[in-house]
Amino acid sequence: MAGCVSRVELSVSCRSLLDRDLGSRSDPLCVLLQEVGGGRWAELDRTERIKNCQNPEFCKKLVVDYYFEKVQKLKFAVYDIDNKSFDLNDDDYLGGIECTLGQIVSSLVFTRPLELKQGKPAGKGTIAISAEEIKDTRVVYLEIEAQNLDKKDFLGKSDPFLEFYKQNDAGTWQLVYRSEVIKNNLNPCWRKFSVPLQTFCGGDFNKPIKVQCADHDSDGSHDLIGSFETNLTQLQKAGGGSPVEFECIHPEKKQKKKSYRNSGIIRIKSCKLETEYSFLDYVMGGCQINFTVGVDFTGSNGDPKSPDSLHYISPDGINEYLIAIWSVGSVVQDYDTDKLFPAFGFGAQVPPSWQVSHEFALNFNPNNPYCQGIQGIVDAYRQILPQIRLYGPTNFSPIINHVARFAAHSAQRGTASMERSPIWTKLGKRLLMPLSCRCPSLLLELVKLISKQWSSLMETTVS
Repeated sequence: MAGCVSRVELSVSCRSLLDRDLGSRSDPLCVLLQEVGGGRWAELDRTERIKNCQNPEFCKKLVVDYYFEKVQKLKFAVYDIDNKSFDLNDDDYLGGIECTLGQIVSSLVFTRPLELKQGKPAGKGTIAISAEEIKDTRVVYLEIEAQNLDKKDFLGKSDPFLEFYKQNDAGTWQLVYRSEVIKNNLNPCWRKFSVPLQTFCGGDFNKPIKVQCADHDSDGSHDLIGSFETNLTQLQKAGGGSPVEFECIHPEKKQKKKSYRNSGIIRIKSCKLETEYSFLDYVMGGCQINFTVGVDFTGSNGDPKSPDSLHYISPDGINEYLIAIWSVGSVVQDYDTDKLFPAFGFGAQVPPSWQVSHEFALNFNPNNPYCQGIQGIVDAYRQILPQIRLYGPTNFSPIINHVARFAAHSAQRGTASMERSPIWTKLGKRLLMPLSCRCPSLLLELVKLISKQWSSLMETTVS
């Protein structure tokens, strides 16, 4: 019997966080980790960072696979982020909790006090988490502008941004989207954005949606300009050059002033619903995935005869480049019917002229740079390595341009459901560089698969 697996998104909010910043409030971000065994934790996802806020309601949802038959131990860790580094080691820890995914999905709202460590509370800080199963793959696309918003800043106009909330089963409002801030503008036009239908309204086109427009303040004390309530059915009436308009109402102003009309107009220029296809939708629909290998043969790799070089082949016949080729190739080859992979090198002096080349075929056949399968790439690499001289500089643009031309040619012929553009790899720095793909979700899933395979191979190599 197949396991019971569902994809769920987790909404996170916190209250009364510790204040670690001098002269301002903390800038919190929440990280989701899952226990992977042996007391080790792996990061699954993280929210956005919210500036100057001790009571954050995070807009970004944390997505995780839920297995009914497994005990999935999770850790939620909240940090005060004061730099642009992805690494959290130099950020202040504001508290966290450990729980199981089962505890969360079985609760309407899972609320717990934050702890700095077991038994030591993080002040009065709490975290609230709610789960919702992702059942619908459709996405809502919206284009919105505003007119004649109220002026909120003493020395300027207003810095407006939008927040969308859906009403949950308990009757409370849950944040589903927060727009960018447009500085000093009373007639803003926000960027087109998208929200998964499940996130936006749970698939219920008549579910109440509240839209708030506020003036952004750097200290976090944003001023409400106004709000209105609607639903997806009403929003979908926009389009074709006929926007749907809503009055932006400030409740206190409306109550105090009899002459009050509104605090501006919010115009929904367009509201479209589109299906976002999954990785399997594309693969099962006949999509072919191809990749091109570009190997860095610049002198910065070191002398291939030296054990310190990335090109040094160890006594057991492997090096960093071969590991990377197998890691990526073993995943991609299952989705390619002809198993023919073009492979190039750059940054080396090549015979017979010994001129530096930044685009040469590993098999020395410029008219047919294809290698048969992953083993063919490996064999070509091993054969060419002793025949060239590592040089420089690092210039891989010719290979990128070569692949772009190839992808454009295939697209014109209509020979691929996904452009025959590759997952191009600069192997020397262990960096996956996705170039162009007609399906971002497909590319994301593929990169996840490659990452898992890469991690597995690296662990095997280390051990």
